[in-house]
Amino acid sequence: MTGQLDGRIALVTGAGSGIGRAIALRLARDGAAVAVSDVNGESAAVVAAAAVAEGGRAIAITLDVSSAASVAAAVAAVETQLGGIDALVNNAGWEQAEPFLKSSEETWDRIIAINLKGVLHCCKATLPGMVARGRGAIVSIASDAGRVGSSGEAVYSATKGGIIAFTKTLAREMARNHINVNCVCPGPTDTPLLAALAGGNPRLAESLQRAIPWGRLGQPEDIAGVVAFLIGPDAGFITGQTLSVSGGLTMA
Repeated sequence: MTGQLDGRIALVTGAGSGIGRAIALRLARDGAAVAVSDVNGESAAVVAAAAVAEGGRAIAITLDVSSAASVAAAVAAVETQLGGIDALVNNAGWEQAEPFLKSSEETWDRIIAINLKGVLHCCKATLPGMVARGRGAIVSIASDAGRVGSSGEAVYSATKGGIIAFTKTLAREMARNHINVNCVCPGPTDTPLLAALAGGNPRLAESLQRAIPWGRLGQPEDIAGVVAFLIGPDAGFITGQTLSVSGGLTMA
């Protein structure tokens, strides 16, 4: 399998399902060797096998992004099995929708550990190699909730807003090393996480579709194509940017 990402080695976190799965498969189709990582190692293995079945090159890695030790071990494993990481996609995330005043500090800590510190851990572990090679690309999956807010997702929105701010600053620091750092903000997307948050209520999806000018929920593949572009050669002069993929739900 050949494509615009031939010769690139990519690590995708939270790639066992949903948006991460679509990203991993897309990068493999475009020619990258992909480390499919997820806290659920079995799910990662299924996605890696699917990529290989399509003619791509992929390995599965069990990774808990909230643990710096787990991240360091995963990066070392990828470097041993595939080589130096050229592209990092920070996709792993978690949410529990509830009004802020009903939320607990335990929930805050888990959301922050996965959504924000997970990005910090992965960047800290992969950037030294990119700096040494003088090239690389990082794409972090934030959310439009981090740009415009979202009722019932106060702490989640805070972590996603943190990713956006971190991306801009890291892009400035890494530009001299020719490392692109960008983030993508999905709008409502048809994923297992959205289904879990909806709790089996079809009215939520229906109301979201009515609100989206494009008239449908986002699909994981909509995000995957944007990520493939941002780590590919055509985006070589793009860094520090935040791109909403929301079917027009947010436009500023």
